[in-house]
Amino acid sequence: MKTIVKNGKIVSPSETYEADLCIENGVISCIGTNLEQKFASDEVQVIDAAGKYVLPGGVDVHTHMDLDVGFSRAVDDFYDGTVAAACGGTTSIVDHMAFGPAGCNLHHQLNEYHRLADDKAVIDYGFHGTVQHVNDEILDELESMVEDGVPSVKVYLTYGFKINDDGVLEVLKRMKELNGITAFHCENHDVVEHLKKVYSESGKTAPIYHAKSRPNIAEAEAVRRVLYLAKLAGDAPVYIVHLSCKESLEAVEEARKAGQKNIFVETCTQYLTMTEEKYKDEDGLKYIMSPPLRTDADREALWKGLENGEIQIVATDHCPFNYGIEKQMGKDDFTKCPNGAPGVEERMILLFSEGVMKNRISLNRFVEVACTNPAKVYGLYPKKGILEPGADADLIILDPEREQTLTHANMHGAVDYTAYEGVPVKGYIDLVMQRGNVIAKENRFTGARGAGEFIHRKTRDLKDESSCLR
Repeated sequence: MKTIVKNGKIVSPSETYEADLCIENGVISCIGTNLEQKFASDEVQVIDAAGKYVLPGGVDVHTHMDLDVGFSRAVDDFYDGTVAAACGGTTSIVDHMAFGPAGCNLHHQLNEYHRLADDKAVIDYGFHGTVQHVNDEILDELESMVEDGVPSVKVYLTYGFKINDDGVLEVLKRMKELNGITAFHCENHDVVEHLKKVYSESGKTAPIYHAKSRPNIAEAEAVRRVLYLAKLAGDAPVYIVHLSCKESLEAVEEARKAGQKNIFVETCTQYLTMTEEKYKDEDGLKYIMSPPLRTDADREALWKGLENGEIQIVATDHCPFNYGIEKQMGKDDFTKCPNGAPGVEERMILLFSEGVMKNRISLNRFVEVACTNPAKVYGLYPKKGILEPGADADLIILDPEREQTLTHANMHGAVDYTAYEGVPVKGYIDLVMQRGNVIAKENRFTGARGAGEFIHRKTRDLKDESSCLR
C-alpha cells in the first residue's frame, strides 16, 4: 500500500515548496502534485498536511541512553529514551557509548550497547565509539569498528579516562586514514579539577559553583588545543561536541579563517535557551551538566554562530537523572551531582519556536542543523535527514500556528522533570513517521518496542566538506 502526504509545505535545507509526497515500502518513492489522483487506482492511505510543514525526521547525534557513570545510571534506557525522541520528532539518534571497564577494547562497549538497544529502540540508531586509552591495539581496532558501522569515535579531554595530547594526535591521524571522524569533549581537566577543589574547600558547594568551576576559558583552551592537534594531523576531521561559549566559537572562527578544513561544530538546545541564572534557582541541581550553562552573552553568540554557519549542528547531550533521586546526591555538594539533563524530546519544537518563530534562524536553516547536517557529518545521509526520492520516509508534520506550554506531564521519558517546565512554544508536532510507519500522533506514541534498526553507518569523504555545511 502507498501512503501519500498531501498539501503540505515540504522543507529542505535550500527550499520550501508545496507538494505531495508518496511513500512505498518505507521509502519516499516520488514527490509531485496531485499524487492522489495519479495513484487513484492503487490502494492508498492519504494524510492531509494542509497548512502545515512536512519536515525530515530529526537526527540527534549526541545522546546518552542508559549511560552508566559508575555511581549512577541515566534513567532513560533505549526504550524510554527513544519513545521520548519519537514523540518529539526525532527519528534517528547516534548514541555516545559509556566508558567500559579499565583496559577494555572498543568492541567490548559496542557489544554491550547492542545488547542494551537492539530489542528496545523504537527509532533507528547508531553508536559512536569511545576511546579510553590509546595503544597500537586500539588504533588498529578502529578499522574494524568502522567496518562494523561505527565510523566515529569520541575522545574526552577530562574525566577519569581522559586522553593526553599524544594519544589525541594518534587517534586523529588514524581516523583520518580511515576516513572517519573524531568527536571531542573539550574541557581543560586540570583547570576544572583545581577550581572544583578550591570551591569545595572554601565551602562554596551550591549549584552555581558548578558553573564557576568550569569557566569559558577551560573549554576554549581545550577547543584550541584540539584544533591545533587536528591541524598537525593534516586537517584531520574533528567534531566539537556541545560547544557552549563565545570564546570557543572564536577559536573555531579563527581556525577556519586561517584555512583549516574539516572542523565540525555542535551546540545543544540548552545552551541556546538557558543561562547560568538557573543554578541560582531552588532546583538548580536540575541543570548541572558539563559544560555548564553560560551567560546571556554566550547564548546570543551561539545563536549568531548558528545563523551564520559557524555552528553546523544542534544536538541535545540527552543524559537524564531524576531530580528527586540521583540529582539529590549533590544537594550539599555540586561535585557529587551526576552531570546531565533530559532534552531529546524537547529539541525539535524548542529550536523551531525559539529559532524560526523568533526570526533567529530560517526554517530551512532549522532543517539543516537539526536534520540534514548531522546526517551528512555522521554517515546517515542521504537515507536520513532529507525528504527526497530514495530517502527513508522519516518525517514530521508540524503545525506552525498551534501553541503549547512544555510540561513534564506531557513528556514520555522515564525522568521525573523537564528542564523547560512552563516554557511556552509556538508550533506543534502533529505526526511523526519512521520508514513510512506512524510512530507518534498528537503527542501519543504509536510505534513498537524494538522496531528501530541499527544504522550501519558508512564513512564519507569529509575532505573540505565542512565548507559545504552552513
